[in-house]
Amino acid sequence: MVVKGYASALHGVNAITITVEANATNSAELGTFIIGLPDVSVKESLFRCDAAIRNCGYEPLRQKAVINLAPADIRKEGSAYDLPIALCMLASGFQIAQDHLSEYIIMGELGLDGSVLPIKGALPIAIQAMKDKFKGIILPMSNAKEAAIVKDLEVFGVNNLREAAEFIHGKRKLERVVSDARGDFQLALNDYEVDFADVQGQDNVKRAMEIAAAGGHNILLFGPPGSGKTMLAKRLPTIMPAMNLYEALETTKIHSVAGRLGSHASLMAVRPFRAPHHTVSDVALVGGGTNPQPGEISLAHNGVLFLDEMPEFKRSVLEVLRQPLEERKITISRSRWSVDYPSNFMLVASMNPCPCGYHNHPTKDCKCPPGSISRYMSKISGPLLDRMDIHLEVMPVSHDDLTNRNKTGKETSEEIRSRVIKAREIQLKRYEELKGVHCNAMVAPNKYNHWFDLPAAGQLLLKSAMQKLNLSARAYDKIVKLSRTIADLAQSEDIKIEHVAEAIHFRSLDREERI
Repeated sequence: MVVKGYASALHGVNAITITVEANATNSAELGTFIIGLPDVSVKESLFRCDAAIRNCGYEPLRQKAVINLAPADIRKEGSAYDLPIALCMLASGFQIAQDHLSEYIIMGELGLDGSVLPIKGALPIAIQAMKDKFKGIILPMSNAKEAAIVKDLEVFGVNNLREAAEFIHGKRKLERVVSDARGDFQLALNDYEVDFADVQGQDNVKRAMEIAAAGGHNILLFGPPGSGKTMLAKRLPTIMPAMNLYEALETTKIHSVAGRLGSHASLMAVRPFRAPHHTVSDVALVGGGTNPQPGEISLAHNGVLFLDEMPEFKRSVLEVLRQPLEERKITISRSRWSVDYPSNFMLVASMNPCPCGYHNHPTKDCKCPPGSISRYMSKISGPLLDRMDIHLEVMPVSHDDLTNRNKTGKETSEEIRSRVIKAREIQLKRYEELKGVHCNAMVAPNKYNHWFDLPAAGQLLLKSAMQKLNLSARAYDKIVKLSRTIADLAQSEDIKIEHVAEAIHFRSLDREERI
């Protein structure tokens, strides 16, 4: 007799429904076989299922059985197929009824004692279950709240195989797990532990951060150790507009697939901030691997990716950022599969001005030998540097600023964010007819129109800057977009010469002869 149940496979940040078929026959040969392109961990499922079935008080199959995972051309990976396989084995052995087995997507890893262990990707699996019109989903209790974000789907969490088997058989009622995801989301919006009010001095850098947040621009901070680069970068998400529900769902899906959500997770309400160490590999940064997983650039989707001490990263690691910075997604291709991960992030990088860190320091002497500064700075390629909209030197904070902590007039993140939101609202209205564009940094040059027209004096100023600084076409494009953002912050419909001048001012490294 053929018994059918349903599970799900992850592909990128989405899920694909998998049919689990079990066929038990009387034969002189004994044994159970899994087919349908399973990997090693799926093949090992038979041993886990057999032990779990015995330890939960059921009888193991004593017939020849074939378990098929369809469609057979999709590779099945991981241990999350244990629970549906075990239930299909019990149904094919007539130990439980199969009437309700096909009504649910079932996922879960089994322990040898029959306990159901957590899985990755519960949210995208639940979303796909709703799209495929399943009645509900049965999965580990620790993943139930995450799946319950999908409002119109019955979600049941189980702690062990016996609970799931008795529920399918109709002998046990399980309490449906519900989650007020939207209410939790609203309560947790902008719930940050840091604030721009903590930063002493650095008004010029705060201004640059505000412009970057308003237009979605990438920013490179360089300066001596202890000048506040990392402190400022960590506070950038606090002045960015709050995520909407679509962004929160998209971000939560990525972290769910990566297994980064907690056991009582709900929708992510704050923008992610990822700061990988400089020893990170290119695969860890962009994603992929034997079992493909999202990398740091995808985990930073809709948030901030911070590269501290950028020249210390391997050149190959930095160069893989070029394509996702332009395309705002990363395509991982291998011989047998290809997967897309979203990667729409703001890149914030910091670096010292030289190996010792004290070049141009107002009070300390640089001890670097001749030529070492150029070699150090050249670790960042020209094409990557071109993709940074803002380059800004961060100078040490003065003693007066450090000691005057009760100084009035320091702006909080909320005050800065209010101006950023007003600028973003202008941009959202401006680009409402451009699909996938919601800030100035995302506009392609072929979509420019009168919004990006520079005044005659501004054109002359920019022409002079291009000639003197030998700017590339991409740098020209970045300055124009930056000028537009500065104008939006000033609530100005047209770009003015002072906006262009400030945008050029924020290209500090282009003005330096050392590069």
